[in-house]
Amino acid sequence: MPRIRRSALLVLAMLAGGAANDFGFEDASGVSKFEPKGAFGDYMAGRLAEQQGDLDIAADRLRGALAQDAAVSEVANQAFIAAVLAGRPDAARLATGVADNAVAQLVLADREAKNENWEQAEARFAALPRQGLTQVLRPLLIAWAQQGARRTTAALAGLQPVLDEQRFRGVMALHAALIADLGGFNGDAGRLYDAAQAAYGGLNLRLGQILASWQARQGNEEDARRTVRDMVGVNGDLALARDALERDVGNRQVRNATDGLAEAYLAMAATLRQQSANDSAQALLRLALDVREDFTAARLLLADIQEGNKQSDAAARTLAGVPPSDPLAVVVTLRRANLLDGTGQEAEAIRVLETLAQEYPDRPEPLIQIGDSLRRRSRFREAAEAYDRAVARIATPSRANWPLFYERGIAYERGGQWAKAEADFEYALQLAPDQPNVLNYLGYAWVEQGHEVDRARRMIERAVEQRPNDGAFVDSLGWVQLRQGDTEGALKNLERAVELQPEDPVINAHLGDALDAVGRRREAEFQWRRALNLNPEPGDQARIEGKLRDVEAAPATRTASPGAAP
Repeated sequence: MPRIRRSALLVLAMLAGGAANDFGFEDASGVSKFEPKGAFGDYMAGRLAEQQGDLDIAADRLRGALAQDAAVSEVANQAFIAAVLAGRPDAARLATGVADNAVAQLVLADREAKNENWEQAEARFAALPRQGLTQVLRPLLIAWAQQGARRTTAALAGLQPVLDEQRFRGVMALHAALIADLGGFNGDAGRLYDAAQAAYGGLNLRLGQILASWQARQGNEEDARRTVRDMVGVNGDLALARDALERDVGNRQVRNATDGLAEAYLAMAATLRQQSANDSAQALLRLALDVREDFTAARLLLADIQEGNKQSDAAARTLAGVPPSDPLAVVVTLRRANLLDGTGQEAEAIRVLETLAQEYPDRPEPLIQIGDSLRRRSRFREAAEAYDRAVARIATPSRANWPLFYERGIAYERGGQWAKAEADFEYALQLAPDQPNVLNYLGYAWVEQGHEVDRARRMIERAVEQRPNDGAFVDSLGWVQLRQGDTEGALKNLERAVELQPEDPVINAHLGDALDAVGRRREAEFQWRRALNLNPEPGDQARIEGKLRDVEAAPATRTASPGAAP
């Protein structure tokens, strides 16, 4: 018997529920047309919108499907999840209809926590499945519910077993420290904060803010300022917020147990984000913001996910909830400028960034972002000028500054100023000798020029060793091999590069050259034509078209030229 997919069963169930007449089969002209309507139509439209990242439409349509046919559990589940992902206030109401859903249990437990019904919240947290993500979250959430009920000793005792586990040791120790801190157990808090810092090994935003707050409240304000400086580093978005973060060190970062719940959700969301589990991360961030609306760190991470999903408007709305008084407000302004730029509002984005550049005359970050915007639009000379202004603000460049010189080098190279570009690439390698992006870019440029080819190959090989699955790097290695006459090695690497990045026109054209070099002319012609269909840049397009003209002019006598550019 053929297997019936769940989606097919859902359709059958909805038809049985009275949706059989909700189909239109003719348009106004009488032409046959399939247009699902009613509950089925709303369900299908909602799922499609969800897959395309339009969560507001998904939530509306799935809620409409549920209103018309509440008997199908799958519809109730999907309507609830869509409401959570879209940040809809009716998620709690919908959660009551899908009690067997783990996220619904979290929503209902959070509702009890916000109403300070801590015993009921603890009972719901305790009922969470002991598997997957909830297995990790469960002890944290139970402990915070106990802390909400002023049962600090019980909360710390409950976390003790997981403190000895290697996985998530830093997260568990940090939350135990926060609970001890709130409960006034300062000796335990200090020990646990030290354990958390040791387990993490480095300072992320939240760990740095929390440790600095603890240090300042213990009277160690200089240590607190040093922690902030170590956290923000010497460059990057956070460096702009250093002064504001230092002024904020005296404030508690976690003020109560509901703030603690939000921290737990953020910690797990950040882990899932690193694993590219963006839907699950987004759901947890929505839970975090539901219990703590002013949680800026959660808003920043959520906006990053939304922007990555091409939901720029949603990301802008997420960041709009951050007030100007927030210590991270300047970071939010930088992100908003990036969102403006990404939606075609380049002039407004640059205006915002120029204003920031004036307000922070010692910081290069706004000018770097202007340079990035101009470079993406192929305005290379203007981009280089913006990067010049940024470099002028760095008194003593360090390893952390290699990206600026690399990006300026690209702007110089694409703008026809090779001598300046080469100097920047080489300086970037002085700052970061093994940086694979710089090794590959400079090595490939030298190969194209026939300059320092042996050294270029060694540089590209070092880049490939670090990133063996990067199609652009593997392409560079194949290309230098072809230039050196190693057609067998070139063909092997260029075929793999096309597998890794099949939609890249230059890589496909390079493979065509390698095929031509070994006498497989028909396959070479196919690859060149494929490259033309992938929208190459004008210069590359002209070169590929020239090769095809040569083939058409003398298909029987043309001699392969391994050293020819695509």
